[in-house]
Amino acid sequence: MNFQTFIGEKAIEKEQQRLGREHWPEFMQHDAIVEKHWASLYSDFLAFQSAAYSEDRIAGVGNSVPIRFEDKINSLPNGGLDWAMEKAVDDRTHGRIPNMLVGVQILINPALRNTGLSYTFLDLMKQAAAAKGIKQVALPVRPTFKHLYPLIPMDEYMKWLNSKGEPFDPWIRVHLKAGGRLVSVCSESMTIRGSIADWQKWTGLTFQSSGIYNVEHALSPVKIDLDKNTGEYIEPNVWIVHKS
Repeated sequence: MNFQTFIGEKAIEKEQQRLGREHWPEFMQHDAIVEKHWASLYSDFLAFQSAAYSEDRIAGVGNSVPIRFEDKINSLPNGGLDWAMEKAVDDRTHGRIPNMLVGVQILINPALRNTGLSYTFLDLMKQAAAAKGIKQVALPVRPTFKHLYPLIPMDEYMKWLNSKGEPFDPWIRVHLKAGGRLVSVCSESMTIRGSIADWQKWTGLTFQSSGIYNVEHALSPVKIDLDKNTGEYIEPNVWIVHKS
C-alpha cells in the first residue's frame, strides 16, 4: 500500500485530534501538563509534526518535540512525556538549541494497522530531526500490551520475550527492529489526576472504597482516595532511543 507523507503541515492538527479521540481512552486525554502545552506542537514545533494519507483518508499522524539534553542517554529522566513537553517549551523560551527530538505519539488509523506505517512514522521523525541537525530521537514508549498486565512492574515487563526470543510487546518489538535501543523505564511519564466524579465519568466504574483499582487500558493501577476526593494515575513508559 502506498502512502503520501507530510511533515510540518498545519492541517495535521485536526486529523490528530480526531484520531486521538478514537485511539486513546478518555482518562488519557486529561494529563494537565500535556493539555497545557499541546497547542505549542502546532504553533512552535510544526516542523516536527507529520502525517500520512492513503488516497483521501488519513492513515496516521506522528507528534514530537525538540529539546536540549546534555546528560548521558542513560540519565533520561523518570518524567518521560510530561518532562519532555515542559522542557521543549522552556528550551524554546530560553533560546536553547535542541539536540534531541522526543517522540510524543504515533497514531495509526485502525483500518490501516499492520501495514508497516509504524516504521514509516519512525522514519519521518528521524527525517525531521536530521533536517534540523538533531542526531538522536528518544521516545517514552507506551507498550501496546502492558495494559493487560497492570500489576507487573514495567522494568520486568520490558524484558519479556516471545517464543521467538524477540521482545514480547509488539510496540517495543517494532522499535528494536527499527534500530532503537532500550534505555530505561520512565516510571512517571504521565500523571493524570481528577476528582472521584471525574474518574467515574472517564472509566464508567464506581469507586465506593479508597484503594488501588485496575482500570481498562491503564498500564498501572489507579489510586483512589475518597477522603481527598481524588484519583491519581501515574503511567510508566519505556525510553527507547534511535539515531536520526
